[in-house]
Amino acid sequence: MKNAKKGGNKKPKLKLRKNDLVQVIAGNDREEKVTGRILAIDPDKMQVVVEGVNIRKRHQRPTQEHPEGTILEREMPIHYSNVQLVADNGKPTRLGSRTEENGSKTRIARSTGSEV
Repeated sequence: MKNAKKGGNKKPKLKLRKNDLVQVIAGNDREEKVTGRILAIDPDKMQVVVEGVNIRKRHQRPTQEHPEGTILEREMPIHYSNVQLVADNGKPTRLGSRTEENGSKTRIARSTGSEV
């Protein structure tokens, strides 16, 4: 096993963060150029939940609050590679990072070079 990587399985580092404005670039919602904020991130599965994207209906059993039951609409996760960050100019862009002089890292938009 010469070529086996040391360290085992590491969690992937996603460049996207919660509350980032993203646009869907692949999948069912691609044609409408849907944009929305990231509500949740699952780094283990490499999935994100985007506001208003991939909405599915969930049938709820009858409870005391809803005696006849109800149908809930909720966002389901999609793979993070199907979304792209929206820059200040309103167009999707790739993300990069820049190391400042004091050693801290900041995220930058590749298309504009501005901080995110």
